[in-house]
Amino acid sequence: MKALVVLSLAAVAVTAHAQSFPSKPITIVVPFAAGGPTDTVARQLAESMRKHLGNATIVVDNAAGAGGTIGANKVARAAPDGHTLLVWHIGMAATPALYRKLPYKPLEDFEYLGVINDVPMTLVGKPQLPANTYRDFENYIRANQGKLNLGHAGLGSASHLCGLMWQYAVKLDKSMTTIAYRGTAPAMNDLIGGTIDVMCDQTTNTTQQIEAGRIKAFAVTTAKPLSDHPILKHYPSLQEMGLKDFNLTIWHAMYAPKGTPAPVLKQLNDALRAALADPEFQQRQKALGAIVASPTDKRTTPDGHKAFVASEITKIKAVVDAAGQYAD
Repeated sequence: MKALVVLSLAAVAVTAHAQSFPSKPITIVVPFAAGGPTDTVARQLAESMRKHLGNATIVVDNAAGAGGTIGANKVARAAPDGHTLLVWHIGMAATPALYRKLPYKPLEDFEYLGVINDVPMTLVGKPQLPANTYRDFENYIRANQGKLNLGHAGLGSASHLCGLMWQYAVKLDKSMTTIAYRGTAPAMNDLIGGTIDVMCDQTTNTTQQIEAGRIKAFAVTTAKPLSDHPILKHYPSLQEMGLKDFNLTIWHAMYAPKGTPAPVLKQLNDALRAALADPEFQQRQKALGAIVASPTDKRTTPDGHKAFVASEITKIKAVVDAAGQYAD
């Protein structure tokens, strides 16, 4: 009888968690500055998810710095009640390689909710660059080694990782001066203005600038060209240009603090998956060149998501160690 009472109380507690959530506004922490590609993904996702959480208030908190690790640590240390979440990209898997001392453990200090999308990267340059094709662009870089610079959104950012991997693949890792910014928006502003020469950034941040003619595009980082995209279909993939096996997309995903109750995690995962199936969210993401995760994608489940990140950590560490470029 005593065991039955204990089980009943546990069932009541589980039900109470489910019924009372959310009991206050939900905060999605984005570990980068406002206006960047990850911020855009988080805000569009929040608009869709709130409809599946009783029209809950969802606010975005931009906690930028240290390659995303400040914002990530903020969520890792937050109350595990589901009201503080993290939307981050491939940095969750890259920072363990880039930062040899982290204030949190990526695979231990978070509850994994699921992947949101995959975002191709674009290799772009300032409008004044004389090159108009990828082949001309690469030749121009080689002919001007030591004279050009490459900007990125900060150590550990998607643009940093992409630039690192591209330079390593074409054996140009010592050809350009690297300039780190505090966020994608100021880096993009300087690219448009001609202060920096080259950048590798997410389509969510570059597509509108390419379409407006404010920057030049040379290639996409996916295995194949983006043939169904109205703007980016005109640019080759880096694999087409001879970089064998080069295939880089920047996935975004959602996390909660470790110890968040299972019923709350289920509600959040259900709301996330419903948002991914929302035609309005899909259309807004497609317009930016992002590919929303399919409901059949195992990465949209907590277990599948975590297994995927573990494999990405191993893959990225090999690249960073080979390049010997660390953030600390």
